[in-house]
Amino acid sequence: MGDDARRRLAAAKRGALAGGEVAKRLFRTDLTVETKSSKNDTVTVADRDAQRRVIESLARTHPEEPVVGEEEDERKTVPETGAAWIVDPIDGTNNYVRGGRVWGTAVASVRDGEALAAAFEMPALGDTYAAANDGATLNGAPCRVSKERDPTAFQVVLPGFWAHGERDPLRQLVDGLAARIGDLRRIGSAQASLAGVADGQFDAAVTNTAMAPWDTVAGVHLVREAGGRVTDVDGERWTPDASGVVASNGACHDALLGALEGRPQP
Repeated sequence: MGDDARRRLAAAKRGALAGGEVAKRLFRTDLTVETKSSKNDTVTVADRDAQRRVIESLARTHPEEPVVGEEEDERKTVPETGAAWIVDPIDGTNNYVRGGRVWGTAVASVRDGEALAAAFEMPALGDTYAAANDGATLNGAPCRVSKERDPTAFQVVLPGFWAHGERDPLRQLVDGLAARIGDLRRIGSAQASLAGVADGQFDAAVTNTAMAPWDTVAGVHLVREAGGRVTDVDGERWTPDASGVVASNGACHDALLGALEGRPQP
């Protein structure tokens, strides 16, 4: 690992830890829950306070680099050139506000749209995922994608969000996957879903809906560094502006793409 990658990974981990500590302190307290684009798109003061804390942490070492953040007035798109940071203060807010433990703070460093380092802190579970350019770790120990190669044994998690009244793509996805894989899961956090692929909890994470960079970039980097494969729904290399995400252990990846396209099962 080079010096720059090491510094960026350290900054990402510090930022994720700092934001996670804020969120943990407010977890299961009496928070006012607001909605944004829909009844299931929630936000609290914990999201905003945690994001501010992450940004403060990053500014100590990388003050000139822009931040792409889910909350408030931070920019919402990843710069095509140059370095930037991508922050999700609480990925899994719906779980968080209901007292569920599957949520976390995600921080990723990118340059020219490509991830250099990422950290995902899950305070309620005591788990820290991290990756630069020499493999992924969970709580400091190397983690790898699963070795499962039988699609009928695959555990596939769905990290996307399908708004009420716009569920046809979800129905198509579930129908396509149900004919090919062992089981489907939804856990309410896109970053946790991708991290779960990176450490072998799940064999793949698949969605056919566009996702925000703060929901995906850190987790995609974890999967790649853990030995997995990540593409868009057309099988092309995934980028932050891609339509959909297919992240897998590499086995049966083409079968997963076939499910998205509605191709006959091989």
